Amino acid sequence: MGELTVTNLFESQTIVADHKDLIHDVAYDFYGERMATCSSDQYVKVWDSDGKGGWRLTGSWKAHHGSVWKVTWAHPEFGQVLATCSFDRTAAIWEEVGDTNATGSEKGLRTWVKRSNLVDSRTSVTDVKFGPKHLGLLLVTCSADGIIRIYEAPDVMNLAQWTLQHEIPIKVSISCLSWNPSLSKVNPPMLAVGSDEPNTTNAVASVQTDKTTSCNGKVFIYEYSDASRRWTRTDCLSSVQEPVNDIAFAPNLGRSFHLLAVATKDVRIIKIEPLPESSNSNGSSARFKTEVMAAFEEHYSCVWRVSWNVTGSLLASSGDDCCVRLWKMQYLNQWKCVAVFKNETLAGDSPAQPRPHTTYMRMATMANPSHMPFH
Repeated sequence: MGELTVTNLFESQTIVADHKDLIHDVAYDFYGERMATCSSDQYVKVWDSDGKGGWRLTGSWKAHHGSVWKVTWAHPEFGQVLATCSFDRTAAIWEEVGDTNATGSEKGLRTWVKRSNLVDSRTSVTDVKFGPKHLGLLLVTCSADGIIRIYEAPDVMNLAQWTLQHEIPIKVSISCLSWNPSLSKVNPPMLAVGSDEPNTTNAVASVQTDKTTSCNGKVFIYEYSDASRRWTRTDCLSSVQEPVNDIAFAPNLGRSFHLLAVATKDVRIIKIEPLPESSNSNGSSARFKTEVMAAFEEHYSCVWRVSWNVTGSLLASSGDDCCVRLWKMQYLNQWKCVAVFKNETLAGDSPAQPRPHTTYMRMATMANPSHMPFH
């Protein structure tokens, strides 16, 4: 697996995940003490921290009939609940049952039960995310058919029942999305959506804002209005014109603006600053001022995943160069690479070659509990 040279702020370890195909996603729970992985082998695995820096497998099951693209945890207030999405055109909700402090089988694996199967999509479901806790138990999915679907569990004690609350057509293939985790009551619920639509004339022509102004960007911002009870596209980021593989809002701890990480052919950090209402008095419909704060090409290849730490000051990215890179905000909002984790077994492969079937994970943690999941 190779040895790594790291700073004293970071450590790394290799976990033999025993997935039989490419691992697509890794997700930590709210406390960073549990971890879920999903793969093209159609399996989901759950890992628990042993309290000594190691991880042990506590759950493994076949979740779908196709590649499992994403896995995500619900807030622990709603129990031990996972959601997954797949190439088989479905999203699923899973709940751990039984005593979580006891082993449930001969192999010491606990039991996860499928509580619901969401079958509204006619194409591959490419991403799934639980909403911020203060909005209740919400789940958003997106799919290659260009539709965002937002579901709600009206009774959090009955995870078998989910109501389709909103269906938002985007008109282009959607690859990823992210809730804005801001807890501010001033800001309405917000979603960032990324498209992997190729740059063709037809695709560009079809991507329009609600004000019918054409935009050839690949990232869209949607906000929910309590007055109209609907989601509306409020911005299109023209600074991102390449297909988007992943997208993530940073946790907002008192900032007056939002930070959005975008994984395309490189890594970008975009500042999204709400404009005061007075600025719209001249007839402009703009809701935000956007600025690319940083763009990193050090992966020299396609970037697949981006993930923030709990304070929104450290970003992890992974790419086809078989490296995980950590970016930290410095003085005056300058960003700098502070660590690189390489897999020596794969680092010699050409970035132009297809990604190998990865059946192990390279994990990194800070010296504090701000865990970082990555591809």
